[in-house]
Amino acid sequence: MISRRTFLDGIAIGVAGAAISSTAKSYGQILGSNERLNFAIIGLNGRGYAHLSGLKGNSTAARVSHVCDVDAKILAKFSAEAEKELGYAPVADGDFRKVLESKDVDVITIATPDHWHAPMALLGLQAGKHVYVEKPSSHNPREGEILVAAQKKYGKLVQVGDQQRSSPHTIKIIGQIHDGLIGRAYYGKAWYVNTRKSMGIGKPAPVPEWFNWDLWQGPAPRSEYKDNIHPYNWHWLRRYGTGESLNNGTHEVDICRWALAAEYPQRVTASGGRYQYKDDWQFYDTLNTSFEYPDQMISWEGRSCQGMKLYGRDRGVTILGTKGSVLIDRDGYEVYDWDGKKTDEFKTGKQTSSSDLLGRDSMTDLHFGNLIAGIRSGEPLHSPIVVANVSVTMLQLSNIAYFVNRELKLDTATGHIQSDSEAMTMWDRKYEKGWEMRI
Repeated sequence: MISRRTFLDGIAIGVAGAAISSTAKSYGQILGSNERLNFAIIGLNGRGYAHLSGLKGNSTAARVSHVCDVDAKILAKFSAEAEKELGYAPVADGDFRKVLESKDVDVITIATPDHWHAPMALLGLQAGKHVYVEKPSSHNPREGEILVAAQKKYGKLVQVGDQQRSSPHTIKIIGQIHDGLIGRAYYGKAWYVNTRKSMGIGKPAPVPEWFNWDLWQGPAPRSEYKDNIHPYNWHWLRRYGTGESLNNGTHEVDICRWALAAEYPQRVTASGGRYQYKDDWQFYDTLNTSFEYPDQMISWEGRSCQGMKLYGRDRGVTILGTKGSVLIDRDGYEVYDWDGKKTDEFKTGKQTSSSDLLGRDSMTDLHFGNLIAGIRSGEPLHSPIVVANVSVTMLQLSNIAYFVNRELKLDTATGHIQSDSEAMTMWDRKYEKGWEMRI
């Protein structure tokens, strides 16, 4: 297998040559007003379909030139759907490194398992590509730091898939909160509930002939293939996934942080457990987290396997202030005065559900449109990596607090854990030799 290091040696000359021409030349070649950007979608089983829809919705400015997945069956199914929806057939490949070598690709979109997000984004930047990466943008806090630094070094754009940042009604109501709609906003309550089933107890099994298990593992230390990991249950294994906090909590906590104009907190606590089933699931299915600031607080409640809704919703955010409160979800918002009387509301007319694992929606279309405008005309990104990484790191710190079972005290400038060497060992992870992240 070709490792990350060997692959980088192969593309280094091409990337260095491209770098010499700098921004002016690239804008002249790629960003002409009548030219479309070529996108490669990598990771096709779930959110990859939302990426396809988002790019189809921006077809005057974007073209899907490549699709890529290590599972040949998933790749074939997605390729057929892409050709049907787009009216043309993107190049299909099972190895993302070949995609990065293509001079035709301007932007890569990453919807792979979490352990691949930051390493693949870094390789994309080093290959001269812009990046759209699903949340969480990293598997651990150190990867987030590296990715922020890499984006600054290589100069390409990195948009993180916090698509509600591009929701018009959310942008509007957050702006009103900042303008004093509910007085001084001081508390954000976020939640997510679902009725996920047990992942069972996995059994060692032969690797299917159509599945590149070695490349799927990529930067993760090697382990045997089991029959309950692919294509979805990797979310609940620490080697590959990040649990429900990063799978979904990132979205709502990010909205709370945005509404409160908050950065890294002073303290993080998290408590919960795996209560619903006894199986291979290595994270909690129930968790309550608090992020504490000098005069604000954000909390997140996640219940992966118990569907009792809050405020009649699978997921959402409530922002409390000194003069009122606002309830925000993907379908609209409601405004309440200090006594709890509703004074205003907005509904999109659509209803989203936590059981929807694809998330084809107008927010994603707009989020891709924002990235395209950022590349073509310099429009500010709604969720650039330097902003999104704070929310991602906060939820990763929540996981660390859960696993060490104690409060974490943080450096509010960097998010680093203070005076707890054991907890700080979880800031990074071990890599398969040759796949380490290096800028």
